[in-house]
Amino acid sequence: MRKKLWVALTALVLWAGVASGQDAKTVLQAASKAMGDVKSIQYLGTGHLDQLGQAFSPGTAWPETNVTSYTKTIDYASRSAKEELTRVEPTPPVKGGGRPFAGEDKQVNLVSGQFAWDQPGSAPVPQVAAASERQLQIWLTPHGFLKAAMENNAAAKKGAAGTVVSFTTGKFKVNGTIDAQNLVAKTETWLPNPVLGDTLVETTFSGYEDYNGVKFPSTIVQKQGGFPVFDLKVTSVKANTGLSLSVPDAVKTATIPPVKVVSQKVADGTWFLAGGSHNSILVEYPNYLVMIEAPLNEARSLAVIEEAKKLAPNKPIKYLINTHNHFDHAGGVRTYVAEGATIVTNEINVPFYEKVWNAPRMLDPDMLSKDPKKPAFVPVKEKYVLEDGGRSLEIYHIDGDTHNAGLMMVYLPKEKILVEADDFTPNTPTVPAPSGTRPRIFCSNLYKQVQRLKLDPTTVAPLHGIVVPFSDLKKEAGVA
Repeated sequence: MRKKLWVALTALVLWAGVASGQDAKTVLQAASKAMGDVKSIQYLGTGHLDQLGQAFSPGTAWPETNVTSYTKTIDYASRSAKEELTRVEPTPPVKGGGRPFAGEDKQVNLVSGQFAWDQPGSAPVPQVAAASERQLQIWLTPHGFLKAAMENNAAAKKGAAGTVVSFTTGKFKVNGTIDAQNLVAKTETWLPNPVLGDTLVETTFSGYEDYNGVKFPSTIVQKQGGFPVFDLKVTSVKANTGLSLSVPDAVKTATIPPVKVVSQKVADGTWFLAGGSHNSILVEYPNYLVMIEAPLNEARSLAVIEEAKKLAPNKPIKYLINTHNHFDHAGGVRTYVAEGATIVTNEINVPFYEKVWNAPRMLDPDMLSKDPKKPAFVPVKEKYVLEDGGRSLEIYHIDGDTHNAGLMMVYLPKEKILVEADDFTPNTPTVPAPSGTRPRIFCSNLYKQVQRLKLDPTTVAPLHGIVVPFSDLKKEAGVA
């Protein structure tokens, strides 16, 4: 009897799987007929591009820039896409945000199969790390979703707003909701993020209109981390325009460069750890080490930690000072928790970190997810001093800063070294200093706070750029 019941249950499960596959195919065919089966598509519009991970305060919306023109062309058969946009900062500029820019920022972002690159001018700039996400974004568009679902053995089930069709491409699971009008109303997937973990990417489509037999939404909104990263008011759609991309040789041969850490001794027991787009500062105490900043991701942090152990062997990193919660400066903080360090950060960041660090990290597991530890924090409000064995380090909240509400700077009084992030970026041969008025605003406030606190730095060790005399900061602030 049990054997017969088991066989019956097994047959029922197999039948349900087949039925689900058949239902998905039927739903997809109906949607393709309603929306129009296209080989390629091009859509234009205006809207906003929001800067993920650059919120003014933790847990608030990403700051937005205005997209004055936008064109995206997709060829589904060749798995290629070309995105062209022009964006400007709002007037007045919003609080928070990434690297400031003046005037118009023009971008041309491309992907073809496994290759991705930007074309800011005549020379292509390989974007190896961006290829998988740019490819995935093709299948998050309405017609792209239908094609990818048909190719990847999709399953279907009833949802609250329609039929939810699901499939997996590579390591990414993709869901899409098809409404009662057989239109793709929403797609969703998850991307790994060093701060947020497995992050929901939700794209909604509304206000479908007919363009010569092809239906396409008039409004597209994509959210990541709960807030919009992109919204577009579509003004024109052309079907089957085609897209022929030739992958440049420099892009075909490009690889992700290894993490490089270059140390520079700036005082006794103090090292400037550079070699990339972001820097860290190592400070040696008699029995332990203090690291200032854990930028980007775990790979960067592990390389910096390895360099620290060479420079000051047999001493643990007891404290990590995190200047602010912007993702490019906080992506490696969890690595130091895994190493046993206590995190010194502004008090407004602690609840944010405690919340987002509980998110699943299945797409890109890090050390802390593999061996969980409860993080230890030292919350800072306005000032905190680390003093031990004749060495002193002072941490100050930068009042009035418009880049980040919790931004902190570090001052070494004996060495007269100021460590700061984002408010002042000295020029380098490869990374020009930002232009326009926003950097002056940032830098002027930083200088004002240094004066208010009666600090006396002679050197700036920035977390972007190169070590320079404090007189350079004064000049940038318009003081000297």
